[in-house]
Amino acid sequence: MENFVKDYLEYLEIEKGRSIKTIENYKRYLSKFFQFAKAQYPEDIKENDIKEFRLYLNRKGILPKTQNYYLIAIRGFLKYLAKQGIKSLPPEKIELAKLKEREITFLTDEEIERLLNAPDGNDLYSLRDRAILETLFSTGLRVSELCSLDRDRVNLETQEFSVMGKGGKIRIVFLSERAKDALANYLEKREDTDPALFIRIPKDQKYQKYENLRLTPRSIERIIKKYATKAGIIKNVVPHTLRHSFATDLLKSSGNLRAVQEILGHQNISTTQIYTHYTKKELKEFHKKYHHRKSSG
Repeated sequence: MENFVKDYLEYLEIEKGRSIKTIENYKRYLSKFFQFAKAQYPEDIKENDIKEFRLYLNRKGILPKTQNYYLIAIRGFLKYLAKQGIKSLPPEKIELAKLKEREITFLTDEEIERLLNAPDGNDLYSLRDRAILETLFSTGLRVSELCSLDRDRVNLETQEFSVMGKGGKIRIVFLSERAKDALANYLEKREDTDPALFIRIPKDQKYQKYENLRLTPRSIERIIKKYATKAGIIKNVVPHTLRHSFATDLLKSSGNLRAVQEILGHQNISTTQIYTHYTKKELKEFHKKYHHRKSSG
């Protein structure tokens, strides 16, 4: 079985272009399954092995979403075997665990304005923090993508730049006028030579004493929570809340699901479709509020 798994992982890397991290995860999921099932050859994999493995994962307290990662890896492996004409369990025998509808938090237009205006000073801290908030809301970047940005990669003239997302997929994102101005004001105030776009600011501001000033995702999260509190927003606001707010706003305005998928860097359209639920719910509430029917009685 080891050789078949090795071939499959190489196929994912070379033919499918999956990232090294994805390959490592698939290897771990498959190894766990084969240790449990003790299948030595593809034809040894039985439907009952899948059932027993799911029970094992469930009783270990592994969440249904994580259980599905294992099942997706196994199903992908079985599809590969079928494509190669190797007899094994048909991949369609594997059904994913049912998941609860994903809950997302996004901000209203008024809350977004309050949050973006919360860093209101002209000092470097305030200029940096406003640039962070404006960039997140303008681009829909994941916090890890934001933290990895270098300042020489962001083109303020064209107001666009490329970013590498999940699975090594590169996409183009765009800056609004507000985000461009916020970034320009912040960068103009900086006196350091650190390549990172967003950096921690030493209290003594003697940058030459420090190396690698790049902000971490945890730091960005603390910054956002600070300004959400200042803006009087009672929701749990994290970096991804701005991504959700960006996507919801874009979809509500355009209705173009494919374009939103491309800008967010979602591999599957089904991931983007979560936002249609919320925009439709908002339209329904709008209809109920403003469409009054006179009684016919």
